[in-house]
This record gives sequence, C-alpha cells and structure tokens, in this order.
Amino acid sequence: MTATKTLSQETIDIIKSTVPVLAKHGEAITKRFYQMMFTNHPELLNIFNHANQKQGRQPKALANSVYAAAAYIDNLEAIIPVVRQIAHKHRSLNVKAEHYPIVGKHLLLAIKDVLGDAATDDIINAWAEAYEVIADVFISVEREMYEEAERKAGGWKEFRKFTVAKKEQESDVITSFYLRPTDGEEISDFLPGQYISIKAVIDGEEYTHIRQYSLSDVAKKGYYRISVKREDGRDDIPAGIVSTYLHHDVNEGDILEVTAPAGEFVLNTESDRPVVLLSGGVGQTPMISMLKTLVDSAPEKQVTYIHAAINSKYHALGEEVTAVVSESNNVDYYVVYEQPTDEDRSMQNYQKEGYIDLDWLKSVVKNNDAEFYFCGPVPFMKVINQSLKEWGVPQEQIHFEFFGPAGDLDK
Repeated sequence: MTATKTLSQETIDIIKSTVPVLAKHGEAITKRFYQMMFTNHPELLNIFNHANQKQGRQPKALANSVYAAAAYIDNLEAIIPVVRQIAHKHRSLNVKAEHYPIVGKHLLLAIKDVLGDAATDDIINAWAEAYEVIADVFISVEREMYEEAERKAGGWKEFRKFTVAKKEQESDVITSFYLRPTDGEEISDFLPGQYISIKAVIDGEEYTHIRQYSLSDVAKKGYYRISVKREDGRDDIPAGIVSTYLHHDVNEGDILEVTAPAGEFVLNTESDRPVVLLSGGVGQTPMISMLKTLVDSAPEKQVTYIHAAINSKYHALGEEVTAVVSESNNVDYYVVYEQPTDEDRSMQNYQKEGYIDLDWLKSVVKNNDAEFYFCGPVPFMKVINQSLKEWGVPQEQIHFEFFGPAGDLDK
C-alpha cells in the first residue's frame, strides 16, 4: 500500500497536532459528519447501515479510523491491517471511488462545524490535503479487491442474484438460508471466516438495506449458507429490519442480491499451533466454517471448540457440530449454557453452567500457545480478550471479528 501523493512536512505536523483534538471531539465530529452527508446525499442511505448510525457504532468506528489516520499520517503503512479490514467491508457494500469526494467534503464541514474558530484555515487546508492522500490509499486497495473478486473462478462484480434453495430453522432465534446462484453458474470459493453482503429491498422502506453475514459452512458446495439471528429488539434497541425481514418474509424460491465473499478474519492455515475456537450466540457462524475446514484439511491439528449460548433453545447447529466432532479424532468440544433449561440439566448436554472464565478456560485448554479465534456479542468478546491477555497469549495469536463496525475490546 503506497500513496501516490506525498504530504509536506508542514501538513504532517499540522495533522499530528490535531490528534489530541480528535481524541476529544472525534465522535462528535463523525456524528455531525453523517448528519450533514445524509441530509445532502440521502441516496447513500442505500449503502450505510441505519441501525449502526442510530446506535452510534458507526460514528465511533469512523472516529477511531480518522484518529488512527491522523496519528500515522507520516507512516500510513502502519495501519495496513485497519485499511484492509475497512476496504473489505467497503468492497462488500459496493462503496465506489466516486463516494470518497462526498465523504471528504462533509468530513471537513463537520470538523469546521464542531471545532468552530479552532478549526483554522491552516488546519482545514491540511486536512483537505491529507484526506486526499488517505482516500487515494483506500481507493487503490479497494480497486484491487474489486478486480480480485471479479477475476476469481466463479467470481463477479457488485451484486449477483441468488435463489433461496433452502430455509431451515436452527433454534428459536437463528435460521439458516442456503443460497444458490440464480443463473446456475459457478460461484467463487471463500476462506473460512469470511462473509457476504445481502441487499434487502423491503416493502414500505424508502431505502435498500445491506447487511453482512458470515458464511456458516465450507466452500465448494455450490451454495452459500448464512445463519441469521432474528433481532427482535428491546427497550433501547429496535428490532433488526433485515434479520426480521429474512426470518418472516423471505422464503424458499425467493431471490436475494449478494456480493462476493469478503473479510480479513480468516483461519491462519500457515500456523502449526493448536487452534482454539470460542463463540457466543450467533458468533458461531464463522467458527463452524473454520471447524469444518480444520477437520477436513488438517486432521492432525489439535482443535478445541467452545460455544456459549443461553440454553439449548438458543443453541443453533448443535447437532451438526456434534456430528462433525464425532467423526474426527482431533477436536475437543465444550458447550457452556448461561441458563440451562430443566431438560438441559436432565440431558447434561452442556459442560459448564454460567459463563466462560479464565480458570475454566485453563482447565479445558491446557496450552496457551495456540491460535485463538473468537466471535460473539461485544461483552462476551471483551471477557474472552481480557482472559487471553491475562493468560499471556501474544496479541498476534488472538483473532476476533466484530459483527458490525469495529470497536475497542479494551474499553
């Protein structure tokens, strides 16, 4: 990743001088940015996740990205992992190069609006110059990703129509959708842990809604499977528009528009270390793809899979995982139920009641020199991340995925 334009030392110094300001006001700036941009360009609401806007997750994620770009403006190579992760999501959402000038214009307007007189002409001009360099890097990386997705065997550009070949309820809240290409042609394979985007055109909704769902099966089967949790909502969070639409309104034979697989949270097949997979709730979807891949392609590697759910009513794909594990000699499988039902207790279909904690984790995973992968609700992920750090697991052996905009597990 190399920027085609360079910044003067004066511009770099000005941008770096704004880092403390961004730390303090970054989220206010990005909230104002989205308000202004969507007012002037409502068509972009066809791309962005409205729920993440309302809940503040997207402004917070963007604020973190802007802060990182400012802090490393003289060494953008240092944030390659962040750039690639965001670029994967952008490619999956069909973000285009022509969107970047719109974003840049409204980011500068928001900086000026929030900071007022503190945003001098020198600061605004420096940020305009810096944004052009940063945008150029993102556009370049995303262009390569678009080309790669289209160039792959069975690949395609932008959205492609898929038919729901099978719809299967997996638990009280999770349903799987098996998607086959409507044109009957080949589909590109994917790496375990990757996701696809679904475009939902919903009656009564002014804009389309795009959501990203992890692929919950292995590649080369002629279909993609996503396993979707129905978000019914609660007092502080409304029901999920797309998840409820998929559960209630999408049936076998219906057609959905899909982008090619994307994502950086993938299984490291180069490592010789044992693998530990930890999932909470629907965070199991990428883990099942990883588990099946490990069983098929690395039968000599020691694998531990730990899944946490409320109880068996909420535990999806349990029989499938049990069948996979029973046919292998290298997998240890543990189930943790927060609130087991009476039937769960009588059947003893779980190994721990309550939550995963470090003491219990040490009792089932004997060696911390492993590759750890985890995914699930943010509180679950924070506990796992903290536990692994306390156990002395090196950062480079800790891998995780947020469902939605990236956050900070250390806060």
